[in-house]
Amino acid sequence: MPVQIDVYSKGYCPFCTRAKALLKSKGVEFNEMDVTLGGPKKKEMMERAPMARTVPQIFIGDVHVGGYDDLTRLDSAGKLDALLAG
Repeated sequence: MPVQIDVYSKGYCPFCTRAKALLKSKGVEFNEMDVTLGGPKKKEMMERAPMARTVPQIFIGDVHVGGYDDLTRLDSAGKLDALLAG
């Protein structure tokens, strides 16, 4: 069973766009939650990552990856594919 990937994002966010493009290039599906206007998904994001103040916030399985820079660091280190594989 594929690992669940959640991406909290906002409209017009270039880092969100890049993060989603990287995940798509890996051939994985992900759940995108738009928190542009706040609401319950923003609250959920803050509960899952209390120190997070920016988007995107990316979760792969139970791992809070962080934002776009964190995602690319994992990829550059060769660790992203293993995390995506579960």
